[in-house]
Amino acid sequence: MDTELLAILEQLERDKGIDKETLIAAVEAAVASAAKKVWTVGKEEDVTAKLDRKTGKIRAYAGTQEIRSDEFGRIAAQTAKQVVIQKIREAEKDVVYNEYHARIGQIINGGIYRFERGNIIVDLGKAEGIIPKSEQSGKEEFRQGDRIRAFVLDVRKEMKGPQIVLSRAHPNFVRRLFELEVPEIYEGIIEIKSIARDPGERTKISVYSKDDKIDSVGACVGMRGSRVKNIVSELHGEKIDIVRYSSDIKEYIQAALSPAEISQMQIISDEQKVNIIVAEDQLSLAIGRYGQNVRLASKLVAWELDIYSAKQWEEKQKAEDAEDNAEKSGDQSAQEAKEPSHGDDDSTDEVEEEEA
Repeated sequence: MDTELLAILEQLERDKGIDKETLIAAVEAAVASAAKKVWTVGKEEDVTAKLDRKTGKIRAYAGTQEIRSDEFGRIAAQTAKQVVIQKIREAEKDVVYNEYHARIGQIINGGIYRFERGNIIVDLGKAEGIIPKSEQSGKEEFRQGDRIRAFVLDVRKEMKGPQIVLSRAHPNFVRRLFELEVPEIYEGIIEIKSIARDPGERTKISVYSKDDKIDSVGACVGMRGSRVKNIVSELHGEKIDIVRYSSDIKEYIQAALSPAEISQMQIISDEQKVNIIVAEDQLSLAIGRYGQNVRLASKLVAWELDIYSAKQWEEKQKAEDAEDNAEKSGDQSAQEAKEPSHGDDDSTDEVEEEEA
């Protein structure tokens, strides 16, 4: 056992990357604790254990006196074995944690292992990942055994081992899919400026080309739509609007609200707000179903967007003008009420003269 223990510790250092001295210290501490439980010593007497680095023999001491018994030898061997097993498990957990922690923000593949209270448990090979219900796309359906791709959202250390949190609803899942599908994005020629997503329904993504010769939207769509079709297929039919980014906020908003046509814009820069006027037949198109189009466009351009038909805008302007006029009239009336009447002053003076 003695030389065998040293050989095991050295192999662990080589294979698992666990420092040999760390293992020896753990074995000594565990053996000392076990010896104290079975060996009668005074309360103030310290029990220590030492592992000989050459022979592998473990000795325990109560103060300066060495503990000698057949029972201690059995306890030392059993305890050392338990510590080694524990350290192997901890090392394996650390390896898994470090591997997947380095992959946060990337897409990984796995097989659906089971479903647990609405969560999807994914077999990743070395570990299990979890897609919480909140990180799932509402319209996607999977079955046990299906292959699945997901975005690594977080990796947490827990008692059972690292918990790998995955997502298919995060906007960056779409970002990574575009990077995988469009070489120009991966190479940095085309830049993704912003993403606004309603998982399972629609995504708006704005792109910008650093090379004037390359069309950012065309590169993302691909020949006959091949590139974007692959992404839509991965997202189980989620609609994708690819928007050409512009530093001109008017052009950017027009592209973000496409295919709706804008008649007029009122930009309030200090509030980062835009009032948008469209023709009556463009109103529902600009707003979108349940307000989805304008909501996603607003998130994409990072400005507050309010949509009005020409008639609604005219009524709004009239109401604001009437309110302004009412406020001005009220202020004028209040001012007049504060000023004294000259006629009243003259009559008062006459009364005072008569009394005199």
